[in-house]
Amino acid sequence: MSKKINSLEDLRKLRAEKEKLTSPREGDNIQVIVGMGTCGIAAGARDAMLALLDEINKKNLKVNVTQTGCIGMCEKEPLIDVIVPGKSRITYGNVTADVAKNIVSQHLANGQIVQQNVVGKIEE
Repeated sequence: MSKKINSLEDLRKLRAEKEKLTSPREGDNIQVIVGMGTCGIAAGARDAMLALLDEINKKNLKVNVTQTGCIGMCEKEPLIDVIVPGKSRITYGNVTADVAKNIVSQHLANGQIVQQNVVGKIEE
């Protein structure tokens, strides 16, 4: 049930609550985007995403993980994009659960790109 807003102060409190919910998406956190189109799911994207989330939680990293659909490189699925503020956007392909864990350990935790799985790079 939604709260009834009776005053300007109620509105400010509601705004502050909602900003807390959305601020991690807009902050300086690392972003990871997992391709979850039907081609990605068929190629194992769910396993890769679960491994990715598990490893991020184990390492207690501040990473925003989102999903997207197919981007047209179905032969390289599962695909994962890593966006580190101030760095190039890296697209990884053929990401298995083990590769996802390796990406978390090397790229997200230590800033080292996992070169053998890179299929694309967009310069900042």
